[in-house]
Amino acid sequence: MSIHQSPISRRTVLRGLGVSLALPWLESLAPRAMAASATATGAPPQRMAFLFVPNGVHLPDWTPQHFGYAYDLPHILQPLAPVQEDVTVISGLTHDKGRANGDGAGDHARSASVFLTGAQPRKTDGSDIRSGVSVDQVAAQSAGSATRFASLELGCEPGRSAGNCDSGYSCAYSSNISWSSESTPVGKETNPRFVFERLFGDSTSQSRDKDAVRREVLKKSILDFISDDAKKLQSKLGTNDRQKLDEYLNGVREVERRIERTDDEPKISVDVDYPIPKGTPDDYGEHIRLMCDMIVLAFQTDRTRIATFMLADAGSNRSYRQIDVPDGHHDLSHHRGDAAKHSKIREINRFHVAQLSYLLRRLKSTPDGVDGNLLDNSMICYGSAISDGDRHNNENLPILLAGHGGGRIDAGRHIRVAPETPVCNLFMSMLDRFGTPVDFIGDSTGRLTNLQI
Repeated sequence: MSIHQSPISRRTVLRGLGVSLALPWLESLAPRAMAASATATGAPPQRMAFLFVPNGVHLPDWTPQHFGYAYDLPHILQPLAPVQEDVTVISGLTHDKGRANGDGAGDHARSASVFLTGAQPRKTDGSDIRSGVSVDQVAAQSAGSATRFASLELGCEPGRSAGNCDSGYSCAYSSNISWSSESTPVGKETNPRFVFERLFGDSTSQSRDKDAVRREVLKKSILDFISDDAKKLQSKLGTNDRQKLDEYLNGVREVERRIERTDDEPKISVDVDYPIPKGTPDDYGEHIRLMCDMIVLAFQTDRTRIATFMLADAGSNRSYRQIDVPDGHHDLSHHRGDAAKHSKIREINRFHVAQLSYLLRRLKSTPDGVDGNLLDNSMICYGSAISDGDRHNNENLPILLAGHGGGRIDAGRHIRVAPETPVCNLFMSMLDRFGTPVDFIGDSTGRLTNLQI
């Protein structure tokens, strides 16, 4: 075995039986590693991720009362306290193309389709689907060649690609937020094991499956197959980098162990109405966190710089027994002002935000470049394209932007934009900071002017 440079990113890669373990940036390997991962300015690359939650939120317990820095954290947002200085709450954004605009019912399907496209989906449950190119794919089509994977699409619910899922709208709309063309949704992966094998596999999907089976038969970790390479590399590293490498390898192994543990779990969840495949945790929170760890590992090793994550499909009626909410989420969202339902909805909303907090804390604790971290050099957009699940309205959407965009975002504030400002204006600003500016996306009318320092 030998230490390789990735043909795309040129980062140091350790290889073994069907394993391609890309390493994070290490100072001892500069300038080679820096040249591979840095932009033309010499700074670490920018990353961006988009996280979707269904059915809106309980806005009174979401919206801070104060604007500017050191804003108050309402009940739903309280899990963000450890990273509040890294999170910007944006009030007032709108997705007009999520409204019916003459197409009648189907708000949930439209909300997923419009979330990253800003385009009115064609109302059909046939094969003639049409939406728009999503912001993640706009970036991927421009910058995706710099990494092994142009983008990473993740989810926790499998959904369906055809049939009627919402009042005459195809299931393709409800199950996807990423679109590579007007007629092509990019399918998401929901099994953490498959994502892990994809990130660290060294060949085609078919041979990766065979290699994974061989490793399982041998009862060995992927790290066992690159141990010789790792030892050779450690001898070339300084003290700080050896510690950084150890922490990274331990982190990979811990994720691997957690995935392995899911294989032995009984798959009898009462919270969903579909079978849970091997490699997928029965515990929903652990499922989300494993996927968040995949995003961190992918960003840390420069496997990709662009990710999307549907925590649940549009209109999801999953129950949340782990937080003592046995009711279906979609059913609860039609609360009709019922205080008891409001209370349960806000706990579901808080649970989702707690998982976001986990991702942000993981990014913030992961070094990036000489003296920064991944959250410094990332933009993480979180939210829904429905405000209130009972009204199905698409204005004043619950949208958060976390991260500092390489120092080009004045984070840690609550800001308000003018009414009817398109969400796509935020995406335009994100693309600028990502280094892939465009003239328009979806129904954009310009850029947000109050994000920069």
